[in-house]
Amino acid sequence: MNHLPLIIKREYLAKVKNKSFIIMTFLSPIIMIALFSVVAYLSQVNNDKVRVISVLDESGLVSDVFVNQGNTKFNILGDTPMSLDDAKHLVTASSGYGLLHIAKKGDVSEVSKQITFYSQESPSLSIITALEHKLAHRLTQINYKNRGIDVAQIEASKVDVSILQENFEGKTTSKEDSLLKLIFGGAAGYLLFMFIIIYGNMIMRSVIEEKTSRIIEVIISSVKPIQLMLGKIIGTSLAGITQFAIWVTFGGLLMTIVSLVLGVSLMDSAPQQEIVEIASQGQSMEYYLGLFKEALKSMPLINLIVAFLLFFISGYLLYSSLYAAIGAAVDNETDTQQFMLPIIMPLILAVYIGIFTVIEDPHGTVSTVFSFIPFTSPVVMLMRIPFGVPIWQQVLSLVILIGTFIAIVWVAAKIYRVGILMYGKKPTYKEIIKWIRY
Repeated sequence: MNHLPLIIKREYLAKVKNKSFIIMTFLSPIIMIALFSVVAYLSQVNNDKVRVISVLDESGLVSDVFVNQGNTKFNILGDTPMSLDDAKHLVTASSGYGLLHIAKKGDVSEVSKQITFYSQESPSLSIITALEHKLAHRLTQINYKNRGIDVAQIEASKVDVSILQENFEGKTTSKEDSLLKLIFGGAAGYLLFMFIIIYGNMIMRSVIEEKTSRIIEVIISSVKPIQLMLGKIIGTSLAGITQFAIWVTFGGLLMTIVSLVLGVSLMDSAPQQEIVEIASQGQSMEYYLGLFKEALKSMPLINLIVAFLLFFISGYLLYSSLYAAIGAAVDNETDTQQFMLPIIMPLILAVYIGIFTVIEDPHGTVSTVFSFIPFTSPVVMLMRIPFGVPIWQQVLSLVILIGTFIAIVWVAAKIYRVGILMYGKKPTYKEIIKWIRY
C-alpha cells in the first residue's frame, strides 16, 4: 500500500503546527522589518542633519562654485581678510561641520595640491567626494582659460557614446538588459542556496529527532524507507514553501504599514544629494526606470518562470535527499559536521561560479560545463538562463538533474534503510558505503 500521501500530510501538519515554527514564521518578518525600520529611520535622521561648511578661499578662484544644496549649507568667509587660525576658531565656536581651506598659490596646479578640509571629526565620504568633484570641475575650466582653450567649445564638443547591442538575428539588447538579467539570475541562485541550507537542515533534524526517540522503529515496520524519506522531504518542503509565502505576504504588509504610519521608506537609503547628482550625470530617475521597463519587456519571462520552478524544485529535492541520508546515518547534529562539507562545497562552488564566471561570460566553457553538472546546475543554469540559453541545453541539464536526483534518492534510501536503525556508533564513510551495498 502506498503510504506516501499520509506521510507527506503528517510531516506537513507536524511542522506547521509546531509552536516554534509558528512563532518564527510570524516573528522573523517582524524582526526584519523592525531592523530595516531602525536603519531607515537612522539614515533619514542622518540625512536631515544640516551641515554648515565654511569656505576660506584665499585663491579667489572657486568660492562662487559652492551653492547651498539640500541639507548642505556653505558659509563663504571672504567679506573681510581672515587668517586660517581665525577661520578655524570661528568654525569651532559656531559648531560648524568643517572648514574648507583653499590656499593662495601661483597657478591652478599648485592650488589643487593645497586644498584642506578641517573638521572636529572625520567628514562624510560623500561630502568630500562632492567637494572634490566641484573643485576639480572649476579648476579644470580655469586651467583651460589660462591656456587659451575655449571652454564653451570643449563642452559643445563632448560626445556621449551609448553602444547599441544586437545579435546576428536582429534582436537588440542594452546594458540595462544585462543588469536586469544579472539581478534576476543572482536572486534566483541565492534564493535556492538559502532555501537548501535552511530547509535541508530542517529535514535532517527531523530525521535525527525521530531516530533518537525510537519512534522510527514503529513507523518503519509498516512503511518502506524510501516512502518515509520522500514523505519527509516533500512534507517539509511544503511546510517551507508555506512559511516562505507567509514571510513574503506578512512582511510586505508590515512594510506598507510601517511606511505609512512612521513615514519612513524602508527601500530608501537616501545617499547624499551631491552623490546622486554626480552619479546621475544629468539623467532623471524616470529615464532609467523607462530603460528598465523596456529591458523587462524584452526578457523571456515565461521561460524564466518555468525554468526557475523546475530547476528550483529539482535542485532542492536533490540536496534534500542527501540531508535526509545524513540525518539517518547519525545520532545527533554534532556528528553531522563530517558529512556536511561534501554537500555544502558544490553549492558554494556554484555560487562563486555564478558570480565570477557567469556574469562575465555566461556562454563560456566554464559556465556551460557547470550548468550541466547536477550538483551545480540548479544555481549556475538559473543564472545563465536570463542571458539566453538554448532550450535544448535547458532540457538536457534538467534531464541530467532529475536523473541524478532519482539515483541519489535510491542511494540515500539504502543509507536511510540501514542508518535509521543504527545507534550508539559514529558512522564512517567506509561503513556508509557498506550500507549502500546491502
